[in-house]
Amino acid sequence: MANQTTPAMSDFFKTVRGVSQGIYKEKMSKFISFVQPVQTADEAREVVKKYQNKYHDARHVCWAYMLGTARDQYLSSDNGEPSGTAGKPILGQINSFGLTNVVIVVVRYFGGIKLGTSGLIVAYREAARLAIEAAEVLECHEQAQVSFTFPYLAMNDVMRLVKREDMRVLEQAFDNVCSMTLECDADRMPAFRSQLGKVDGVSLPET
Repeated sequence: MANQTTPAMSDFFKTVRGVSQGIYKEKMSKFISFVQPVQTADEAREVVKKYQNKYHDARHVCWAYMLGTARDQYLSSDNGEPSGTAGKPILGQINSFGLTNVVIVVVRYFGGIKLGTSGLIVAYREAARLAIEAAEVLECHEQAQVSFTFPYLAMNDVMRLVKREDMRVLEQAFDNVCSMTLECDADRMPAFRSQLGKVDGVSLPET
């Protein structure tokens, strides 16, 4: 319809649901790959540590992650493989599929035959691809939150607005001075804040 406004594409991002696994074999070496969603760098590092502990007998545990709707937070590791032969190809697959908020870990069990630089690049790239292809890819909408306070007397006006705009209530406390934390799609938040600011007594933090 002509009067509909299409949200900016930056408000949308693709990630994966849950953990998925792939296995790639080449010249007796076995590459076991895992992809899973994460929200922060600390969470990604914890995932890496989990696989490092679980596969402590593996020759290498290489990884890459990407975060943020702008896909501008990322890091990768070759974990002892020749520079650029593991972490970079893994990250390249995250880019190829347009994903973010994910970490991919590839565990290598060495089979005794060296693969060479080009062989390693192909192996890590294919292992990462297989994990992603086994995953359910989701298109998500960036979320935004707002926390604010208001007097009890403004309760009805606030709740009417919250219900009308179909906001998700994350936290709420009701007393003489009430507080709420709400969430909605990021592109809807500016208009909601504007309406909320017109309710008598509502105190909003500056953006």
